[in-house]
Amino acid sequence: MDILRIVAAIFLPPLGVFLQEGIGLQFWINILLTLLGYIPGIIHAVWIIVRR
Repeated sequence: MDILRIVAAIFLPPLGVFLQEGIGLQFWINILLTLLGYIPGIIHAVWIIVRR
């Protein structure tokens, strides 16, 4: 299941975080990072998924 989350995080970073954490602080941080730059959003999303 983590592979699907990581693939989702690459294409749409907030979706990967949503699948891992739900709508919470990390989700909103990821939306902000994705809006500021796509790459920081991807890095944050993959980090959230891998750390669990």
